[in-house]
Amino acid sequence: MSSAPSESMKAATVPPAEHKYEFFKVVQDYLDRAAKVIDLEPWVASILSQPKNELIVHFPVRMDDGSVRLFKGYRIQHNNLLGPFKGGIRYHETVSLDDLKALAAMMTWKAALMRIPYGGGKGGIKFNPREVSRAELQRISRRFVHALGANIGPEYDIPAPDVGTNGQVMAWMTDTFMNTVGHINKQAVKGVVTGKPVASGGTLGREKATGQGLVHCITEWAKDTRFELEGATYTVQGFGNVGSHASVLLSKLGASCIAVGDHSGYLSNPEGFNAHKLQDHVAQKGSIAGYPGGKAITRDEFFRTKADLFLPCALENQVGEHEARLLDVKMVGEGANGPLNPLGEKILLDRGIAILPDVLANSGGVTVSYYEWVQNKRSESWTLEEVDEKLETTMKRAYREVVTFAQEKKVDLRVAAYAIALQRIAVVYREREIFP
Repeated sequence: MSSAPSESMKAATVPPAEHKYEFFKVVQDYLDRAAKVIDLEPWVASILSQPKNELIVHFPVRMDDGSVRLFKGYRIQHNNLLGPFKGGIRYHETVSLDDLKALAAMMTWKAALMRIPYGGGKGGIKFNPREVSRAELQRISRRFVHALGANIGPEYDIPAPDVGTNGQVMAWMTDTFMNTVGHINKQAVKGVVTGKPVASGGTLGREKATGQGLVHCITEWAKDTRFELEGATYTVQGFGNVGSHASVLLSKLGASCIAVGDHSGYLSNPEGFNAHKLQDHVAQKGSIAGYPGGKAITRDEFFRTKADLFLPCALENQVGEHEARLLDVKMVGEGANGPLNPLGEKILLDRGIAILPDVLANSGGVTVSYYEWVQNKRSESWTLEEVDEKLETTMKRAYREVVTFAQEKKVDLRVAAYAIALQRIAVVYREREIFP
């Protein structure tokens, strides 16, 4: 449980009022733009325009005070043409059907882009995990898996961590599923979930994988643009799994984080934060609030901070027109899903600010999740060096494919990433057609 932020810090996190943001429509618009670039057949676009399955479950949980609370959980299964549905489980008070549909679709594109035999899925429960005890969190997680039942499985739909969940939650989910399939099949279903702790069947390198993938894209961009990361400055929004690991890795390359923000507020340190110490603080306290190495600033001051790079690693729709005009950076690397809304993105591109899109830049997580799944299937345990080497090869290959496509077709990197993914899915639909 995190220490409560001050009222001023709370106010600093509230974005300016905007019209209702329809995340799924935004993702569909990118799909439509990419489909035109590759002349995608309308019937394929039609299939991909909606999820295959949309599951909503309500399940009771007994709370610590003896009361029973009814929770609402979702699992969206977008597409499984290339392999099992794959995607995270999000615990957050803003979880909605529309957002999860968008995120599930994005998982389909990510898997195809990274050449991973997975489809796209996403799930979540609408509640604030910081407001419940550890025992309550465990019961909520286990009951959710029980409610989903046979709608998940290692050859059908494979959840993973996302916002508000972690390896511990995945361990509870794995244990629950393993204990509901019967003793004979118990060990065979360990791969039902990825992002597990290493001792419980997880893989080395998974926790840092999304941040690591983002940094691989940043280093490739730096090579292309002859930008020197040694001595560079950056700001990061969201200091959870992705933001913190990306920061630690960038610090090893000589870059310095000079402003940081999360749900508790924003902090500035022109001399640069110690990424390791800030990561430890967040692990202990649950947020950056109370960290002694920074000065509290407003949300606008954070976005106005002059730096070389900006890494949005929090939630979607954080950078609209207002924030895009405030930003004074050379490049934005999307560690989160959909952090830029279309208007904000257009302003940044018009200003000549490079954008490494989410569908490419934060695909390291699903890539290493695939490695974990393969190890579970084969009863193998790979070294950290093996995992890191495979991830680096995969991320850099995907980055190069996206950049090359963008240059050839004269489109931005996001449309290029979508188009490459669509091409790979479309080929399979053409070959297999529709049953019956």
